[in-house]
Amino acid sequence: MNLNKSTRYALHAAVDLALAGDAPVTTAQIAARYGIPENVLSKVLQQLVRSGIAQASRGVGGGYRLARPATTVTVQDVIDLFEPAPAPVSDSAAARDAGAAGRLRGLFDEVDETVRATFASVTLATLAS
Repeated sequence: MNLNKSTRYALHAAVDLALAGDAPVTTAQIAARYGIPENVLSKVLQQLVRSGIAQASRGVGGGYRLARPATTVTVQDVIDLFEPAPAPVSDSAAARDAGAAGRLRGLFDEVDETVRATFASVTLATLAS
């Protein structure tokens, strides 16, 4: 599975927020720690806030925190925000994929499901521990 940069940045940020617990973490801190451009990271964090994974607070002592316990947020939750959902296979496409091509597609689909299930079984708390 090839994850885009925004997804990787979001995963770094989410794990960093899990490591911080209730302490706020700034965009600058996360960006410096992982070598991520601040302007890109800011957009990623905004998406995490809009989705309910993170919360933001302004002012002195402000920053980002997880909005939910790290034990309830999975890697797949974060990935789903930034990666397009796989296109469903239509019946006509399945019919065209008879034989070896269909078996190969089936293998790729099975691998994709296994990867997704693995990501869904790993929480931010697990990664932070």
